[in-house]
Amino acid sequence: MGQTVTVIGGGLAGSECALSLAARGIAVRLYEQRPGGSAPAHHGDGLAELVCSNSLKSTKPNSAAGLLKAELDMLGSFLLRFARQCAVPAGGALAVNRNAFSQMVTNAVEQNPLIELVREEVVTIPDGPVVVAAGPLCSQGLSDALSKVLGEGRLAFYDAAAPVVAAESIDMDVAFSQSRYEGQGLGDYLNCPMNKERYDEFWNELVGARRVVAKEFEERDLFSACQPVEEVARKGLDTLRFGALKPVGIVDPQTGRRPWAVVQLRAENAERTAYNLVGFQTNLAWPEQRRVFSLIPGLEQAEFVRYGVMHRNTFVDSPRTLDDTFAIPGTRIRLAGQITGTEGYVEAIASGVLAAANTAAELRGYEHVHLPKTGAFGSLVAYATNPHTMPYQPMHVNFGIVPPLEGGRMPKAQRYQAYATRARDDLAAYLKAHPALFVDKDGLPLGAIDAK
Repeated sequence: MGQTVTVIGGGLAGSECALSLAARGIAVRLYEQRPGGSAPAHHGDGLAELVCSNSLKSTKPNSAAGLLKAELDMLGSFLLRFARQCAVPAGGALAVNRNAFSQMVTNAVEQNPLIELVREEVVTIPDGPVVVAAGPLCSQGLSDALSKVLGEGRLAFYDAAAPVVAAESIDMDVAFSQSRYEGQGLGDYLNCPMNKERYDEFWNELVGARRVVAKEFEERDLFSACQPVEEVARKGLDTLRFGALKPVGIVDPQTGRRPWAVVQLRAENAERTAYNLVGFQTNLAWPEQRRVFSLIPGLEQAEFVRYGVMHRNTFVDSPRTLDDTFAIPGTRIRLAGQITGTEGYVEAIASGVLAAANTAAELRGYEHVHLPKTGAFGSLVAYATNPHTMPYQPMHVNFGIVPPLEGGRMPKAQRYQAYATRARDDLAAYLKAHPALFVDKDGLPLGAIDAK
């Protein structure tokens, strides 16, 4: 088309956006600051690195997370297809070998003749068309440049990442395999059961443990889905037992009963040589992590492959700074990824798909893409760009923000089924009515080609 699109950020959103634009025959200059510059949470220089959990959440078709994956299949996402190729066992969730996934995305970008990968930090936003997909670890230089464009609309908070332990150091005489509501010995999670006495001891040590040096974010609200485990525990003795450590659906084979609380571990890779502590994002000092988390039955001698860390997460006040295509009004700058406040791995991928589609539409003179608000991602975009959404905090896809169903109240399972069916039908109808928006340069549906 004679015009190159600049994409800033080689994370999930930026990589998806670049591949999707290139599939449409549009040249892309993709900027990634690593390895020259790196945020504390990063461990390598590969694209689309997963810095927190390795889980892309549920695959159940009638859940919001599962519906989002179905929508991305219909829209032709490249990264979702890569994720499935790198999947590791995780029950009803899609979890990946993070290194294999990052390498696959990196290879796809580097081998694409329409994508120029530039390894340097961007501190000045170039002339458009531009997609800023810097993610939650936006560098200070780019953050400052974006603030100049947005004015006072920029906000920041911090995320937390969970620790990872070596599988061989887990006491398998105590820990056992089981997913919730599945029989003993079944499932993709390891479970470390606690009785009441051990749980109370663990809780006391956790809430009193030394954290890293206090930062100003501790005086602000933390996004609840990423709160450190110690912050959740401080809300009350039983908060964890009704949250990440809930024992519902689990039976301890040693007692034949449901434990008082249970810590679940999820495999980091297909070989199951390492496991992360589900829900244990933390801001504890590293020696305290070893001391406190070693109180968990089965982890007394745990070898910590990686300790949990806190890292900065930048996002903008989207309802008051972006239009309904995540563009900054009056500019040729569009945002994508978690910097928009659409929180979550798969949500970031979806925003990359949408940014590419809208940028391509502008270059070709098409109308903008407006996904149905009844869908998982369409409803999230509507929420994130609605001026009445205030105060604005990052949000995952969920059925709480989709338009209500007709016909009155119905049981939860039936309601979720109806939400999912309506969303898929509405998206299918939208794509049928707009056949040119999600096809490659040869007119084939995106995702139908092999993006090696």
